[in-house]
Amino acid sequence: MNVAIVGWAHTPFGKFDNESVESLIVKAANGALAHAGVSAADVDEIVLGHFNAGFSKQDFTAALVLQAHDALRFKPATRVENACATGSAAVQQGVKAIEAGRARVVLVVGVEQMTTTPGPEIGNNLLRASYLREESGIQGGFAGLFGRIAGAYFEKYGDQSDALALIAAKNHKNGVANPYAQMRKDLGFEFCRQVSDKNPLVAGPLKRTDCSPVSDGAAAVVLTDADTAATMERAVAFRGMAHVQDYLPMSRRDILLFEGCSLAWQKALAAARLRLEDLSFVETHDCFTIAELIEYEAMGLVPRGQGAQAIREGWTLIGGKLPVNPSGGLKAKGHPVGATGVSMHAMTAMQLCGELPAPISVGNATLGGIFNMGGAAVANYVSILERVR
Repeated sequence: MNVAIVGWAHTPFGKFDNESVESLIVKAANGALAHAGVSAADVDEIVLGHFNAGFSKQDFTAALVLQAHDALRFKPATRVENACATGSAAVQQGVKAIEAGRARVVLVVGVEQMTTTPGPEIGNNLLRASYLREESGIQGGFAGLFGRIAGAYFEKYGDQSDALALIAAKNHKNGVANPYAQMRKDLGFEFCRQVSDKNPLVAGPLKRTDCSPVSDGAAAVVLTDADTAATMERAVAFRGMAHVQDYLPMSRRDILLFEGCSLAWQKALAAARLRLEDLSFVETHDCFTIAELIEYEAMGLVPRGQGAQAIREGWTLIGGKLPVNPSGGLKAKGHPVGATGVSMHAMTAMQLCGELPAPISVGNATLGGIFNMGGAAVANYVSILERVR
C-alpha cells in the first residue's frame, strides 16, 4: 500500500471535567500536525471519528476540527462512525482518500467524552451499538452483553476465570509505563482473580477488572502518500488493512467464533503477504478480557477454545511469542469510543518508532498488527503497520 502515518498525537485518557469534545479535538489535531511537521494549509482532507450516541449534546462535530487552525477552513471534513471501531473507520477512510488520488495529506482525529454523562445513560448509550430489537433487554448494557458471551464460553470450554485474570493483570502491568493510560497501576493477578468489594462481579462471570473503563480522550494521525512520506522525518506504512462487517444481531451467528475478526485478519495478512508469526506485536480490542481471549483464537494464535494457553504460557506478554497490548490495551489505557482506533494506530506507530518507555517497548519491533472491533464482533478492522522511515 502507498500510504503512511507521518505524525501523531495522543491526549491522556481519563476523566477530565475541564475538557470538551472540542478542546480534545483541537489538542490532538494541532499536536499531530506539529509532530508531522505539516502545516494546516497542506491538509487536503479531514476525517473525524466520533461515536457520540448521546454522550455529547454537540453533534455535527466534523467541523470542530477546523477550530484547531484557521488554515483548515474550507477543507472537506467528514465524521464517520462504526461503534467502538469508529476510530479505525476514520483511519481507513483517510487511507482510501489517498489511495484514490483525491488527497495527498489527510488529518484523522478520533475523540470521545464519556465521563460527563450520568452512569445509567452511559450504559444506554453504549447499548445502542447492539441490536436493540433483540438485545435491549440485556441487563448491564454492553458489560451484560459480554458477560453473556463469557458465560457461554465458560459453559462450552470450562471456567476461564484464571485466564481472564491473567489478561487483566498483564494489561494493567503494561499500562503503568504508558504515559497516556487512564489506569497506571499494577493490580496483580490475585486482585484481578478474586471477587472483592473493590473488584465486584459486574455481569455474568466478569468482574470490574475484566471491563475497560469509561474514558475521555482524543488521538490524531497525519496520513500521506508514499512520495510525501519519503520526505518526512518518520513514516510508518500500511502493509495491509481490512474491514469486515458482520450481522448486527448475535442471534444470526455463533458469537463465540468472532468470524468477522478472523476474516479481517486473514484478509489483512494476505494483503500484506505476511503470516501472523511475522508480526512483532499486536494491539487488540480488549473492551472486556473475554474479548481478548477469543481474539487470540480468531487471529489464529491458538485453536478454538484454547485461548487460555496463550496467556497461561506467557506468549502474549512483552518478551513472549507475540506480545499483545503492550500499551495496556483498552483495559488500562482507557476506551473513549471514537478515539480508540486512532489511538491504536498512534500507539503502534510510537512502538515501531521506538517512542515508548522501555518497560513497554517491544525490542526490535518491525511490524505491528491492530484489531479494532465495533459492537460484539460486528465491525472488524485490521491494520498491519511497518516502519519505513
